[in-house]
Amino acid sequence: MPTVTVVANAVCPEGATFTVETGENLARALVKHGVKLAHACEFNGACATCHVYVKQGYDSLAEPSDAEFDRLDTAFDSRPDSRLACQVKVGNADLVLSLIHISEPTRLALIS
Repeated sequence: MPTVTVVANAVCPEGATFTVETGENLARALVKHGVKLAHACEFNGACATCHVYVKQGYDSLAEPSDAEFDRLDTAFDSRPDSRLACQVKVGNADLVLSLIHISEPTRLALIS
C-alpha cells in the first residue's frame, strides 16, 4: 500500500504520514486521517480549495483531466506539481504532499 506524507507547514504544523489503498481518493484519505484539508465543494472539483503540491510521486498519478486543468488555472499559486486532491486517485507509488495555505478572505474570494 502506498504511503502519503504531508510535509509540515502552517496548514498542517504536525505533518502526517499514513498508508492508503491504491485507487483511494486522495482528498478523502487526507480528511479520514485527520488532515485539515479545505474542501468547500465537498470533493466535486468545483472550487480548487483542496489544491495540493505533489512533491514526490506525481508521475504515478493519472494525468489530470481537462476540467481539473481548467480549475487549476484559477487556483491560488498553481504550479507544475499542483493537483486538486479531490480529483486524484492514489497510484502505486508513495506520495509526498505540501498543503496550500490560503487566508480565509482569499479562500472566500476564490469560491465566490
